[in-house]
Amino acid sequence: MMWRKSPKVSIVIPFYNCMYIDRAIESALAQTYPNCEIIVVDDGSTMYVDRITPYKKKIKYIRKVNGGTATALNKGIQLAEGEYFSWLSSDDLYHPQKVEKQLQYMIDHQAFISYGNYYLMNEYDQITSNPTGVGALDKRHFLRLMRSGCIINGCTIMAKIEILKKAGLFDETLPFTHDYDLWLRLSPAYDFLFFDQPLVNYRIHGNMGSQKYKGAIAVEVQMVKRKHRDTISRMINSLAPVRRSRYLRNQNRQ
Repeated sequence: MMWRKSPKVSIVIPFYNCMYIDRAIESALAQTYPNCEIIVVDDGSTMYVDRITPYKKKIKYIRKVNGGTATALNKGIQLAEGEYFSWLSSDDLYHPQKVEKQLQYMIDHQAFISYGNYYLMNEYDQITSNPTGVGALDKRHFLRLMRSGCIINGCTIMAKIEILKKAGLFDETLPFTHDYDLWLRLSPAYDFLFFDQPLVNYRIHGNMGSQKYKGAIAVEVQMVKRKHRDTISRMINSLAPVRRSRYLRNQNRQ
């Protein structure tokens, strides 16, 4: 694809003791979109740092004291030079056309933020599922789904950096649900368009945080739900259900 305008996309990879970091970096470097910067934020890792060394001339590498994923993401966003933010976890992979296709989708629909479809994969990079993303029929449906739980895989997000900064970035006091909280804070002002093509592979493995800290995550999810429940419920009540929405029309155009 020839780009007349090629806004820079900042791919931020938070990293903490993850053995798959080199695979994530390689998938970011393999993007077909010509104007990406890759920012790896090392959150005080003590293992697998050597796996980043071969790529340091091709990426921005930032090392900081350990503070959690939200602090690493915020540091990456603060140092980003791009107009758009794309999040890649250090154990996940992007399809080579992920940035190119999702960015074009956003530009075509004048979107500020979008999230997308994805596959599950195992520790050997083998896809183990059908597309797993959850789309919404309209904004009211999206808000109802989000009130019940986070339907967004963070690594499928692409957003204009300006709106993340305006919202105050990720809440660094939330170890596990900083993403859910930010999406709920953004929901009143922005439509989250669903990009239906599965161009992210989400790795399921024994050392992933969502497995190790399942109990603590469940408690924090309930806290975030309570925090935003009234605002989201008021929005839902103010929106009439529609028969055929912008969300659905946009998906059919792909």
